[in-house]
Amino acid sequence: MPRTLLRGGVVLDVRAGATSVADVVVEGDRIVDVGVGLDGDDSVDCTGHLLVPGFIDCHTHLVAHDFVGDDFFETARSMRVLCAVPVLTTLLRLGVTTVRDAWGADAGLKRAVELGWIDGPEVLISLRQVCTTGGIGDLWSPRIGPVDPLGDPGMPDPVFDGVDAARAVVRRMTRAGADWIKVTATGSILQGARAQHSQITPDEMAALVSEAQRQGRAGVMVHAHGARAAEEAAHAGARSVEHGVFLDEAAVVAMSAAGTWLVPTLSISQTDSEKLGATVAAAHRASVRLALDAGVPIAMGTDNPVRPHTEVLTEVRHLSQAGLGDAGALRAATFEAARLLDLADDRGEIAPGKRADLVLLAGTDLDVDDLAGRIRQVWHNGTAVRTDRRSDVNR
Repeated sequence: MPRTLLRGGVVLDVRAGATSVADVVVEGDRIVDVGVGLDGDDSVDCTGHLLVPGFIDCHTHLVAHDFVGDDFFETARSMRVLCAVPVLTTLLRLGVTTVRDAWGADAGLKRAVELGWIDGPEVLISLRQVCTTGGIGDLWSPRIGPVDPLGDPGMPDPVFDGVDAARAVVRRMTRAGADWIKVTATGSILQGARAQHSQITPDEMAALVSEAQRQGRAGVMVHAHGARAAEEAAHAGARSVEHGVFLDEAAVVAMSAAGTWLVPTLSISQTDSEKLGATVAAAHRASVRLALDAGVPIAMGTDNPVRPHTEVLTEVRHLSQAGLGDAGALRAATFEAARLLDLADDRGEIAPGKRADLVLLAGTDLDVDDLAGRIRQVWHNGTAVRTDRRSDVNR
């Protein structure tokens, strides 16, 4: 099998946050060597450029694209699936090589990517956002009652009430192919005070987490804006808290003790601060700082298309500005994200044996202000999927 040499670039060690000049050798879909003075069958001159691991978005929505709200629920189901095709292409060109869909994508979309029918990052799915009656996953109209435009055999009913029903909803999602169980423990940030209200009892949350483990799922991801819901999720053993806009000391202490990740999705408040208000934006940044100080691990997620998927890498800048710094934000978007998804043995850093998901950036600094503008080449599973520079391949 041919060995491709990426020579002379500056390589980021995301664990240490340090860089050094090194060669990287790729064979098949794996990185096989990192060092100085290496050789290969083909070579790419990376001099003056920075090599970083492929980015991982731990909270996105592939099937919402540019239409949300009423249009999303009024369009044909086929359009909602097909709109994921340009989204996946966009993400891959921006160096995003793994995504965790936080509701909307089904097992067929994931399989289509695996088979190569659609170009895109590897897709992990949660199918629906499970909730108790009245939660944001319970689609209901006061005029006509239940409304479920997402429902079909591959997208099971997400609503439950009580411990036994909590176990049953996990089993329904598992049967339909969910990798993760997505739970909405509070209302939406757009619902005002309901964003603070805990909508799932501690016993229900414990049953969801326990059953997900029993069914061999990767974990439970919990939509929680309010501190009490986040704290209860951590006590139950949830793998990650999503958003966490209004965390407090008790919540982050519980999350740190349980090893629960925070996926802050700062794009929902920082880029759209004019919609939610400066107070919410400031509270969100303060929550991230509290989590950092408490030792809570943080991974990158966008919640797009709250913002267009083309802005995915803006989230890295928001993380940096919220207190992680450039090196910490890059780590959150690569190695920490891989750890959250239980994939760190396979990807998330530039090291021998890891999957050859790589992004070549113009310049050698760690500045994340305009990552998208710096991208010159992307490799996914060892294959070049984007090249925006003069060909430097010497055969």
